[in-house]
Amino acid sequence: MEFTVENEKLYMLQTRNGKRTAQAALKIACDLVDEGMRTEEEAVAMIDPRNLDTLLHPQFDAAALKSATPAGKGLGASPGAACGKIVFSADDAVAWAEKGEKVVLVRLETSPEDITGMKAAQGILTVRGGMTSHAAVVARGMGTCCVSGCGDIAMDEENKKFTLAGKEYHEGDPISIDGTTGNIYDGLIPTVDATIAGEFGRIMAWADKYRTLKVRTNADTPADAKKARELGAEGIGLCRTEHMFFEEDRIAAFREMICADTVEEREAALAKILPYQQGDFEKLYEALEGNPVTIRFLDPPLHEFVPTEEEDIKKLADAQGKSVEDIKALIDSLHEFNPMMGHRGCRLAVTYPEIAKMQTSAVIRAAINVKKAHADWDMKPEIMIPLIGDIKELKYVKKVVVETADAEIAAAGVELEYEVGTMIEIPRAALTADEIATEADFFCFGTNDLTQMTFGFSRDDAGKFLEAYYDAKIFENDPFAKLDQTGVGKLMETAIKLGKPVNPNLHIGICGEHGGDPSSVEFCHKIGLDYVSCSPFRVPIARLAAAQAAINNVGK
Repeated sequence: MEFTVENEKLYMLQTRNGKRTAQAALKIACDLVDEGMRTEEEAVAMIDPRNLDTLLHPQFDAAALKSATPAGKGLGASPGAACGKIVFSADDAVAWAEKGEKVVLVRLETSPEDITGMKAAQGILTVRGGMTSHAAVVARGMGTCCVSGCGDIAMDEENKKFTLAGKEYHEGDPISIDGTTGNIYDGLIPTVDATIAGEFGRIMAWADKYRTLKVRTNADTPADAKKARELGAEGIGLCRTEHMFFEEDRIAAFREMICADTVEEREAALAKILPYQQGDFEKLYEALEGNPVTIRFLDPPLHEFVPTEEEDIKKLADAQGKSVEDIKALIDSLHEFNPMMGHRGCRLAVTYPEIAKMQTSAVIRAAINVKKAHADWDMKPEIMIPLIGDIKELKYVKKVVVETADAEIAAAGVELEYEVGTMIEIPRAALTADEIATEADFFCFGTNDLTQMTFGFSRDDAGKFLEAYYDAKIFENDPFAKLDQTGVGKLMETAIKLGKPVNPNLHIGICGEHGGDPSSVEFCHKIGLDYVSCSPFRVPIARLAAAQAAINNVGK
């Protein structure tokens, strides 16, 4: 505050908000409550939920950052800061990390088979992709820094180099990236580890006291689930089962299934995967300690699982007793012009019901085993069928699931309840939700795909032109990062209004990445969702945003 005193009179000249860290904001809020100056509700409302990111992820050293000039900029796809030596493949990331090197994985775009390298890297930088591309979603789940969609990079993956701002970068060169701002820096900028102060727990406890929305997590591994529980998650709203298929022993069996010529061959290959899936689900149930777990059945197109390297193609051909040409022809046959709107989701289960049977058996057997070990836990698995657009699709796949599940429960001689629901991610599903609700125990809005299909934007390519939309003031925000409440939101409201009267027991959540965005969480509260689900490190943000939504909308 600037002021002056003139002739014994006080004049206020100007005031401005003082800059403060997230830790300071939490401490000030707690101190004001302790001094009786603010209520708990007012303290909760004082905190900007987005600032909690700085408490949960490493940040650049502020002093070192002052003298650094960005060499380029992409999308801040997963918060935090990272520095390390450049590597260009997942295998190299693993190998270098095992030698004790800190690395940043730089790729044109990542795919599910890059998962081990992504885990080994300090940060991930991609040339293509948006806020809901593979790299962004997986990095957020792991709490790893990620900058995606830096189209200014001229990439030469084959020769392990790229050019940015006139400089050529090679394997082993140092680089630093900021997943909050999207800035890319030449050289190493030191980072400071995240620190969660005692006030964080107090604010979160107050937030939980006032919010009405439940907060779940999107988690595919026991480690992610455990971290989310530590950060206050009350269940899993989305387990992407496809992420469980990429370890070496599993991917071989899955590729064997894709190459099968008969149903019997497919079933034999899937039988090899079933114990792995069951084991994974048991660990997830254990990590969630009886809280609800929603398991989404296989969603991506099959081409994501086939090998791309010549050596891997030959290995698959030898294992299958087929020629390399045969395998290449099969891989070519899986190519689709628009795979995100192609042979994926429930369409896979309609074509290959044996996949849904295997996944159902794994879900139910895992639940039975965990229930035996923990009789006091309320085990009720939630099976989620993705990409439904028509009631007949859901009926067809649900019949496969129910027959398989009931047979497993009868064979085990136990009592176990389970639910079968669906993702609402195709506009037609939202518009016919009154029909779909007759067969679904729950809805979960997959807003990444719902946004993609409502706008007709590709999740992975929209980043190339959205900047022009911001400049022209057509859009103010990336619709994949902040929910479009006018269009996509209207579809969500329509689905709720149509579905609830038909099935009063229908519970409804959201598991798209919008589930961790504060303004989107407030919208979800207003339209009456039961829960939001987001990546583990966004759980505290969602908890605080849900509390603020409840406090701001009291009596409205």
